Amino acid sequence: NHSASSPEWWNRDRFVLSNGHACALQYVMLHLSGYEDCSMDQLKNFRQVGSTTPGHPENFCTKGVEVCTGPLGQGISNAVGMAIASKHLGAKYNTPDFPNIISSKTYVICGDGCLQEGISGEACSLAGHLGLGDLIVLYDDNHITIDGDTDLAFTEDVKMRYESYGWQVLTVDDVANGLDDLRAAIEEAKKNTDKPTLIKVRTEIGYGSPNKQGSASSHGAPLGPSEIEAVKSRLYGMDPEQSFFVDEDVAAYYKQQAEEGDKVRITWEADFAKYKEAHPEKAAEVERRFNNELPKGVYDDLPTFVFGKDKANATRKFSEACINAVGPKVPELVGGSADLTGSNCCALKGEGDFQKNTPEGRMIRFGVREHAMAAICNGMFAYGGMRPFCATFLQFAGYALGAMRCSALSKFGVIYIMTHDSIGLGEDGPTHQPVEMLESLRAMPNMNVVRAADANEMAAAYQIALNSVGTPTVICCTRGTVSPLEHSSRDKAMKGGYTVIQEEGEGAPDLVLVATGSEVWRCVDAAKALESEHSIRTRVVSMPCQEIFLEQDEDYRRSVLPGNVPTLSVEASSEHGWHRFSHAQIGMTRFGMSGPLNQLFEKFGFSAENVASKGKDLVEFYKNLNGNVPDLNARPTFINFQGNGDH
Repeated sequence: NHSASSPEWWNRDRFVLSNGHACALQYVMLHLSGYEDCSMDQLKNFRQVGSTTPGHPENFCTKGVEVCTGPLGQGISNAVGMAIASKHLGAKYNTPDFPNIISSKTYVICGDGCLQEGISGEACSLAGHLGLGDLIVLYDDNHITIDGDTDLAFTEDVKMRYESYGWQVLTVDDVANGLDDLRAAIEEAKKNTDKPTLIKVRTEIGYGSPNKQGSASSHGAPLGPSEIEAVKSRLYGMDPEQSFFVDEDVAAYYKQQAEEGDKVRITWEADFAKYKEAHPEKAAEVERRFNNELPKGVYDDLPTFVFGKDKANATRKFSEACINAVGPKVPELVGGSADLTGSNCCALKGEGDFQKNTPEGRMIRFGVREHAMAAICNGMFAYGGMRPFCATFLQFAGYALGAMRCSALSKFGVIYIMTHDSIGLGEDGPTHQPVEMLESLRAMPNMNVVRAADANEMAAAYQIALNSVGTPTVICCTRGTVSPLEHSSRDKAMKGGYTVIQEEGEGAPDLVLVATGSEVWRCVDAAKALESEHSIRTRVVSMPCQEIFLEQDEDYRRSVLPGNVPTLSVEASSEHGWHRFSHAQIGMTRFGMSGPLNQLFEKFGFSAENVASKGKDLVEFYKNLNGNVPDLNARPTFINFQGNGDH
């Protein structure tokens, strides 16, 4: 069920073309179904700049497309998230008198490539465990990949694998000579509410092409005009000279199908109107959630750290306090950890698990499946009415990066809670210590990376994350305890960067230290030493989120970071990316080591003593240049993108 006249109807069935390189099929089907973004002119404009028919499906570009697919395995994993969302919302809002307020099914077409990608195995294993009976996958089993026959690298028994996951697997051997068997299989799949279904459809790629049928050459390139003409005339009895043409009987059939979809939607809307009368509170919450509106007072209970009174702690514990401050007011906040719930401190207190028999639960046990976890959260967000969160160690964002990139591209406000965010995690050593990950994430467009220094900044992190509906947020948390900051502020942290310690006296400071997370309090101690021992008037800037700071106006940015004052950045991560804000950097230029936190911070130069020493050296360096400090703000900013940036 779907409706071209209302593409975002909440209870529509979801369709995901996981093998997104076949998007021409999806655009044609959307055209036949009456979706405006896939008009005949747009079909003719396929893969051209500014068209609504791009080279792979893009949810923000084409109405009727649910998610960005193309990186194989992402789409089928997103679909698992959609099925979770549907099951959870149905359990929460359906009632005995209105059992179908949320009752959609999720359909997928995927190919051999999707099932070869490890992410699909992670996601489908979880789907089987959860018994997602409303998930139906059509597997295009054509035995061809770009390199050739799948016998080159993919000879496993897919049917047995998926049965072992807990799926129902059906087989359709022939769709070239009729679709009755496929229709029957889909109907059988719909009846199974306890297991997801994989329909293994045996096909032959390039069917009907005289020279390319069944060959890899028909996979990665167009058939070409002569082959297309031959297929039209030989297989379908069509006029080979005609193109971009739809027979009247075909158009009439799809028009009728579109009308049927509209009828289902209109009936649902009438039912929802009655539901609003019978269950006004539930209906209001459903509307609020699908409209991406936060409830009133959602931030009222976020903790405020009182210096000199409250206890110092690790920022992951501050994160735990924050998620449990907003959690009771934001029921759409649903998610979990990749088997690290205790370490990530992300449990929603008092909330049960989402399991096969308890779909109303808000805590999802993703298991050790970081990549699928992120993709599933994308699918949950795409479904609507959900603000998914997921958690792991920051270093393991590397496992999830492909799906995290899709979050940013798709404008999905997924919340990523990433703990153990530096060499400060200690004894687990360099395999677990994220050196490059912060910069990798910051380099990604439309991604907020927040590294809070204390409880007040962590409260700002959650406010930023929940406010950012169209931007994913990575909340980075320490394993070790951070010392309290006397002048931290949630309101100021909402600007991405602010002065946490003002220099003494009048005029510009002699030195600026800019830092994030667990390095901020060390910079505060260094600033005190520089002032008392060397009379170097030092400002300390905390920059929990570079992306938000760069969104502020120039006057504010310059008031925090003057640019023409010697500036030293301090972060226990890669120094790359800090050059725009600082003249010199204390950062990681190699992998870490195994050892206690304090010993590692001292060895790699992040102690207050070394920060003070290098700060003094930086001031003296520019004094020896007659005080000629390059102004980091005195450089042009060019806008190179031409024209409108949105589809």
